[in-house]
Amino acid sequence: MFQKEEAQNIRLGIILMMMGLALFAGGEAIVKALAPKFDITQVVWARYIFHALVTFVLFFRSGIFRLAKTSRPWLHITRSALMLIATSLFFFALRYLPLADAVAILFISPIFIAALSIPILKEHVGWRRWIAIFIGFAGALIIIRPGSGATHWAAVLPLGSAICYAFYQILTRIASRSDSTQTSLFWTSVFGVSVTSMFVPFVWIMPTLTDWFLMMGLGGLYGIGHYLLIRGLEIAPASRLSPFLYTQIIWATIFGLIFFGQFPDKITIVGAGIVIASGLYIWWRETKKDKEKSLSKR
Repeated sequence: MFQKEEAQNIRLGIILMMMGLALFAGGEAIVKALAPKFDITQVVWARYIFHALVTFVLFFRSGIFRLAKTSRPWLHITRSALMLIATSLFFFALRYLPLADAVAILFISPIFIAALSIPILKEHVGWRRWIAIFIGFAGALIIIRPGSGATHWAAVLPLGSAICYAFYQILTRIASRSDSTQTSLFWTSVFGVSVTSMFVPFVWIMPTLTDWFLMMGLGGLYGIGHYLLIRGLEIAPASRLSPFLYTQIIWATIFGLIFFGQFPDKITIVGAGIVIASGLYIWWRETKKDKEKSLSKR
């Protein structure tokens, strides 16, 4: 009975994660639609302001203002700044790149996280995972194709976004030692709204009614998507959910084809496959290592 209930929780966690990632891909499609018409600052502002409203509604009953309490404010400010930079770079990239290509390059971030965990978190990474890290990076270079002239210069933007996001995730792991996930989300949202609100008046273009609906949808999709991911991680182990992160590339490909008539070329598909394979291998090695540690403690 216990095993059946646990399996149901894992299954539901997977479903929630995949739904959340589908909403992220939908939000990225909206960004791609808005980016040619507005300055990226205004698009990022819309993502943060409406995301913050969704977060406020979802967590209001749990006492959202209590979530601001932390003993490490500068840690949260730093990680929130990294998230803002990562978001801005990625949104700017979507102005020029096909949706699936940008998402595929962004997914180099788990490989950067594995590499950065060595000097920052003092984690041990064996030679097999080091090989996977280098292979994954090679996969990203295949997608970007530097110097070939086949890919737009903006391909470096999601790579920069992936690096910033990797540092953000490392600092989030450190923050999780003393603060809840909700507290981290609160600081990320408030920082993003505060900073973008200072600059958006200088680049403001009055949206049409349709644009307003798209902007609200952008923040709403990201807000609900984050909530579904959090719920999924609450009812199922992260080790079981991590492989399904890569379904976002599938959603991005589908949305890119439907809304923009864009489909990745063969070289991009090969590079994305290498990035995914190396990321899954790193996940498998980390899961195996965790199991070995737990068995040794028995």
